[in-house]
Amino acid sequence: MKRVVDAQQATLGRLATRVAKYLLEGDEVHIINSEKAIISGKKEMIINEFKEKRRIGTYRKGPFYHRSSDRIVKRAVRGMIPYQKPKGRAAYKRLRCHIGIPEELKNEKAEVFQEAKKNHVNYYTIERISQVLGAKN
Repeated sequence: MKRVVDAQQATLGRLATRVAKYLLEGDEVHIINSEKAIISGKKEMIINEFKEKRRIGTYRKGPFYHRSSDRIVKRAVRGMIPYQKPKGRAAYKRLRCHIGIPEELKNEKAEVFQEAKKNHVNYYTIERISQVLGAKN
């Protein structure tokens, strides 16, 4: 089954758990507007955490963290599935993350997770995080 999930103003962790569940059940999942997902917390703390992850991956042989917003969301979902096992690898291959809404998904009805849309006072969008990290898009 093909599912389209809208990540706009959704908390990344809550979104990732629901998407991981769909993937493990055998569904193909497309996440649209992945750059508009949010991470709650203080802005300085979030930025420092992502910069530290990127720094560690440069002087060792990984783990590597991407700068682009769609890849950040994809990496968060990967952390919720058993990626090192065949079932998890197959599930990860069924995941697609998109910046904005692609042409082939414009007519599809997107799911919105209401429990992921919490009212946070302190939050930072994935788009701003990727800009701070130096993404080109």
